[in-house]
Amino acid sequence: MATTTKIQPRALVRASGGPRYAVALAVDALGTGLLRPFLLLYGLTVLRLSASATGIAMTVGVVVGLVCMPAVGRWLDRGARSTVVAASMLVRVLGVALLLAAPAGHVWLFATAALFLGIGNQAWPAAHAALVATVAHGRERDAALAGGRALRNAGLGAGALVATACLAGGTTALQALAAVTGLAYLAAAGLAWSVNLHTYPAAAPARDRADGPAPRMGGLLAANVVYVFCLNVPEIALPLVLVTQLHASPVWSAAIFVANTVLVVTLQVPVTVLMSRFSRRTVLALAGVVLAASYLGFLAATSLGHGWSAPAVATVSVVCTVGEIIYAGSATALVTALAPAHVLGRALARFQLSTGFGLAVSPAVITALASHGSAALWGSLSVATLLSASAVATEKDQGMRLNGCCRRARAGS
Repeated sequence: MATTTKIQPRALVRASGGPRYAVALAVDALGTGLLRPFLLLYGLTVLRLSASATGIAMTVGVVVGLVCMPAVGRWLDRGARSTVVAASMLVRVLGVALLLAAPAGHVWLFATAALFLGIGNQAWPAAHAALVATVAHGRERDAALAGGRALRNAGLGAGALVATACLAGGTTALQALAAVTGLAYLAAAGLAWSVNLHTYPAAAPARDRADGPAPRMGGLLAANVVYVFCLNVPEIALPLVLVTQLHASPVWSAAIFVANTVLVVTLQVPVTVLMSRFSRRTVLALAGVVLAASYLGFLAATSLGHGWSAPAVATVSVVCTVGEIIYAGSATALVTALAPAHVLGRALARFQLSTGFGLAVSPAVITALASHGSAALWGSLSVATLLSASAVATEKDQGMRLNGCCRRARAGS
């Protein structure tokens, strides 16, 4: 099995789509960080909407945004790459424009803006992964995907810090942040489109095309819905437990979130490279084991006496972040390795559907479980994640086996 043993920055940038595309990712992430964490606040303070109306509009935007994924997958399978990435950024420009144009109290314009933002946010991961999969191959592709995630998290964190510093300006500052976000999306879309990367699967010689069936990936997709809960642990589960159950200072939640961001930015590529000596499926199953162990660690930490629980939870959160890093470095890479080239877009779209669904339902599930106590929350997450890891480990790679058989048949003919 080929492995990536060294990290070469220039090669990593080239494998990720090139310098212009890397700049586009950074600008897009910075703009997203300026607005996305404060979109709820924008609806409450600038548009003077109720908390329930704002929350429902945002949730509907995310969920309905998933409906676009089958069309995105088909577009990608027709050969589009940088065009789809640019489109995912441009549709968010329209969402920001609607935000700025919405008058106070107009919930439907806010909901429509959230929908366009949701479409862009859902379409981007699949389009980005397809672009990287076209440029890079093998374990270099895995490192490039990991590098893109690290860069995006750095941009999101930087944008959120800038926005936090500007919030003292009130509603005017929020409107200014939204305007800057729209400009950032527009600039990023222009840069991504200028990469001008396409594939022409129909024009490839038949002997060079992987014409196998689309992989079913049923176990992987179901497991991913559970795995993706880990992304909302630092933002939802831990603040909820620390503040409402342990009565700890909100500073602990902020510190855990910052530490999570820093660890992802600094360790995503090195850990992905380190894990490249193992199969992607094995690594993804290992991620589930690490995450399940961290959930049990949270359960143990919350049972400690007053004064010890919060530091213990912060310590265990590092283990959870490592599990998140292992998961993020292997999940998308496994999908790109399983899917034949002619259905890569549809496979990535299906995977993004499972990711988006998990992210959409996890806040409600986490809060519902937490209302029944720490044992219900962390015990349920641990059991579900271990079952998901088992499903990942035992699922057969049917598509790859069929492709291998076809290749052997052609070689023997």
